[in-house]
Amino acid sequence: MNEQAIRTIVEEVIQQLLKKDSRPNTIPMAVSARHCHLSQTDLEILFGKGYELTKKADLSQPGQFAANETVVIVGPRGSIEKVRILGPARSLTQVEVSKTDAVKLGVNPPIRESGNIVGSAPITLVGPKGSIYKNEGLIIAQAHIHMHPDDAAHFGVENGEYVRIRTEGERPVSFEKVLIRVSPRYRLEMHIDTDEANAGLITTGQTGSIVKDGEPPARPLPTLKEPVQTQEPEAFIFQKNLLTKREVQACKSESISVRKGTIVTPLARDAARELKKTIRVMD
Repeated sequence: MNEQAIRTIVEEVIQQLLKKDSRPNTIPMAVSARHCHLSQTDLEILFGKGYELTKKADLSQPGQFAANETVVIVGPRGSIEKVRILGPARSLTQVEVSKTDAVKLGVNPPIRESGNIVGSAPITLVGPKGSIYKNEGLIIAQAHIHMHPDDAAHFGVENGEYVRIRTEGERPVSFEKVLIRVSPRYRLEMHIDTDEANAGLITTGQTGSIVKDGEPPARPLPTLKEPVQTQEPEAFIFQKNLLTKREVQACKSESISVRKGTIVTPLARDAARELKKTIRVMD
């Protein structure tokens, strides 16, 4: 291999390393409000035979969209209206709510990865053409990160792995057990629900960082110092009626207390000043 070929290979390697290093180390975050995914069968029960969802807006993940259509979800204690449907239709119906929503509905859904609804909480859905009771399908979504395989390689993580994410801002927080989901169809983004967002004052568009084991916080908390305990020196109580220079010099204490009426000689006061002793008159 000649020198020119070696230089070409080295240059290509350097360019690849620079390209890799230019990728940001932060992860964009999105706040996911309550929503549902419907199977085509359930969609037709709620909206009529042959019904198809109409697109309101594209979502960040390719091919997914927020539909114009909404449903009412009903639990034992209450209901929530205008719950957005996300498209396209799926094989199974799934409803995702926050813990706050669950309390309002009177249900106790588990925290689950999207798609894992076996044994989850029941829920009733109401549409303009009908209603349906699902004996499972209601979950609180596990905080997760969508990643393209290139992103996973950059961050050194794998599909199904759990990581810790730290956010910085007015109220810095860390999220434990954030699930990594890797697919060529995915675009890099972390999804949290409204309760999690409110806890950290997070809005869509903010970023988080993966925290490695043993990595210190970005903003270390100040070390609280124990307050210095200042202790008053124990005073020597002088019982006689005349305090002289000799008694002051002989006293081991830094403070001498005398009774009212005790005569303190000028030389005694001079000696106290020189020895940095205090003479106090007791009440």
